[in-house]
Amino acid sequence: MPSSGYMESGTQQPLPDPLELQLREALEREAATAEILRVIASSPTGFGPIFAAIAERSNKLVNGLSTAVFHLVDGMLHLAAFTRRSDVADAALTTLFPLKLSDVHWYERTIREVQPVQIEDCESGFAGHPGLLDLSRKRGFRSVALIPLVRHSGSIGIISVTRAETGKFREEHVRLLRTFADQAVIAIENARLFNELQARTTELAQSLEDLRVAQDRLVQTEKLASLGQLTAGIAHEIKNPLNFVNNFSALSIELTDELNDALKQATIAEKIRSKIDELTSLLKEDLEKVVQHGKRADSIVKNMLLHSRDRSGERRSADINALVGESLNLAYHGARAEKAGFTITLKQDFDPKAGSIELYPQEITRALLNLISNGFYAATRRKVEADEESFEPLVSAATRDLGNAVEIRIRDNGTGIPTEVREKMFNPFFTTKPVGEGTGLGLSMAYVIVVKQHSGRIDVETEPGEFTEFIITLPRGNSKG
Repeated sequence: MPSSGYMESGTQQPLPDPLELQLREALEREAATAEILRVIASSPTGFGPIFAAIAERSNKLVNGLSTAVFHLVDGMLHLAAFTRRSDVADAALTTLFPLKLSDVHWYERTIREVQPVQIEDCESGFAGHPGLLDLSRKRGFRSVALIPLVRHSGSIGIISVTRAETGKFREEHVRLLRTFADQAVIAIENARLFNELQARTTELAQSLEDLRVAQDRLVQTEKLASLGQLTAGIAHEIKNPLNFVNNFSALSIELTDELNDALKQATIAEKIRSKIDELTSLLKEDLEKVVQHGKRADSIVKNMLLHSRDRSGERRSADINALVGESLNLAYHGARAEKAGFTITLKQDFDPKAGSIELYPQEITRALLNLISNGFYAATRRKVEADEESFEPLVSAATRDLGNAVEIRIRDNGTGIPTEVREKMFNPFFTTKPVGEGTGLGLSMAYVIVVKQHSGRIDVETEPGEFTEFIITLPRGNSKG
């Protein structure tokens, strides 16, 4: 009758030694593997903690003196982790590696044969390698078991477990280390795949964001292109009759003056002359208003034609810092000429590495003038609205080298842009300025010049009541020709 595992008295019969040993090894192996998995879970982005856990757990599995884990990269053995001994002993280990695999016979054999290799006595085994021999003496070990970390029939590294005694390691210890090494490699591989998955996920997320931005820019560009064609047609149709209005209103003012001169020589009752002078004076005032608004309408038509035009000037290499500096000065002197008493603080922060870039200088200058002029308007408007004596209107221009691109920033400390306006700010004819102070074509024109003509991008950062900053990014070698 087979034994039930219990003695007749009902007491538990001890398990056979081999079975007990197997159970203990399995428990130790599972505990060590669980520790590796815990480390991966807590720090999945790096292999350093994993290798450190492998070294620590391997040493405990066989009650070793010290353990090191080496990572094989391009024929070189790199020290990935180790258990501490003393400052002197640890320094001897860290300064010896990395080593060429071909320079250390026992390690090379472990990798080549993909099998554990034991050095029963380091005094004789390391005799041909003074560095390893000195290492064994300083760290106090006499025997070593080298266990390969095997992946896809090849080795990615070695676990080196040492003892203070000479002789072979117990077979069950070597078997336990081999099994643990295999499980550790799976953990390392999982961590590597996780890192690759994370990197790929990040790349995909960035690609999706780039696609969304590109799609938004494409929609905006197509919308502006359609509106550009429409405005060009309207502008051409309006230009001729507008010229007639402007020319004949100016001529009518001259005719009014001639009529007054002719009537001075006629004999007319004083009451009638007074009435005629009053009427001709009103007529002249009305005609002057027609001329004034006719010139404004003519300016709008010219801007519409400029907006619809693909590009002007010659595409050539231009110094970005010089171009931005000239635009800032042009805008400033233009504002002072237009409005007496205009004052504002200008600030420049130009990157010497910005260098030159292929572009249409005349077009980029036009875009910059629009942005800088908007900055002047917003900053001075804030001073008027805030009525703060201490507030100082400021517009700054900065450049920065981005390697394959150049960045231009135009910033003002003005009124900022509300959220509901930001979505429409680049649309043609959209303006928040009072009637007579803006055409609504400046920002849309700047967008067309930067994005459509130069394959760049224009972004805006703003805080209502605090600041607005336009960021222009121009590629160095991808501008459209």
